[in-house]
Amino acid sequence: MNAPAPSASLPGHPFVHRRQGELHIEGVPLASLAERHGTPLFVYSKAAMLAALAAYERGFAGRKARICYAMKANSSLGVLQVFARAGCGFDIVSAGELERVIAAGGDASKVIFSGVGKTAQEMRRAMELGIGCFNVESQAELERLSQVASSLGQSAKVSIRVNPNVDPQTHPYISTGLKDNKFGVAHEDTLRVYQLAARLPGLQVVGIDCHIGSQITQTAPYLDAMDRVLDLVEAIEAAGIALQHIDFGGGLGIDYAGDTPPAADALWRELLGRIDARGHSGKLLMIEPGRSLVGNAGVCLTEVLYLKPGEHKNFCIVDAAMNDLPRPAMYQAYHQIVPLSPREGPGINYDVVGPVCESGDWLGRDRNLQVQSGDMLAVLSAGAYCMSMASNYNTRGRAAEVLVDGEQAHLIRRREGAADQMQNESLVQD
Repeated sequence: MNAPAPSASLPGHPFVHRRQGELHIEGVPLASLAERHGTPLFVYSKAAMLAALAAYERGFAGRKARICYAMKANSSLGVLQVFARAGCGFDIVSAGELERVIAAGGDASKVIFSGVGKTAQEMRRAMELGIGCFNVESQAELERLSQVASSLGQSAKVSIRVNPNVDPQTHPYISTGLKDNKFGVAHEDTLRVYQLAARLPGLQVVGIDCHIGSQITQTAPYLDAMDRVLDLVEAIEAAGIALQHIDFGGGLGIDYAGDTPPAADALWRELLGRIDARGHSGKLLMIEPGRSLVGNAGVCLTEVLYLKPGEHKNFCIVDAAMNDLPRPAMYQAYHQIVPLSPREGPGINYDVVGPVCESGDWLGRDRNLQVQSGDMLAVLSAGAYCMSMASNYNTRGRAAEVLVDGEQAHLIRRREGAADQMQNESLVQD
């Protein structure tokens, strides 16, 4: 194998680069991590996460703002610790995620609890820990939270999540702001629900929330949603209900395959101009970015097991699968796939597939690769909605995870074995 000359960082991945032909994250060669920890293996760049966060911080410079990491994108403790130490709050959608925030050193008072199906038990636990705010998504949930808070003798801070009926122009499974989506209170019902919230015992209305979807790559949907939310803010306050904050959610996309989403700081300069023009610059602004903070910070390393030629398709069978990287199977999503050590010569078109017993178990279609059995590949943009959605289908253990900080590599999750999966199960005793 002849190594090509050194090259710049991979497009869209400033902290993933080749050094003497070998793929690195920051200062660490990925091949060495695959050899040490095995594959499949997720590797994350701390510098990439902090650089993505810094873009939002630049956008909010001089403003009253709070950035709450939407941890459903990646809830591994080592990742949460990075954002907790950077001073972020957290957007959660379950009590389990709240426990992870606490375990990672996060501040419960900076937690926003979103999600359409919070249970009474989850509400009680969140109030016991003193979370910052509940994003309430229906009238029924509002009434349940009132009952729970009153039974505890406490006052729950609430923000109503509004469904503005704005098309985010993204995959339908990750669209959350249209009338047909399950999320939020309909735009036309919002004022009535706020008036109810103001009357119910055990509740303190503090804000308004809107989140229209994920992997958004255009500015127009944000501007449309912002206008509709500000219309509601003005109507709610005209009815005598003061709002302390506006939570505009997250959803900003990343570059998976030549996508060109706006930069976070540029997007927020434009949105802040709209807020200022309508006289709301004094309110606390809250946002909930997830994918845009971690997506391009991560790669998944996988070994080529077999090459299987066919009459119509050639298959490159690897040891990572849909249980490790669910996005292609779930969303027909595209992830770039590159060799750790490129070979010279023309490539062959392959479907890159895993060992799981499903035809839907594919990681990439029609990829031109020059590979042999035993080679290592990197699936790029794997920092978001991969490990957090991973499963044990086919009794496959979840992958190990490594966090890279400069030239240091820290194992933040050991590889899961069969015994780990079976530890909470038992045979029937005769």
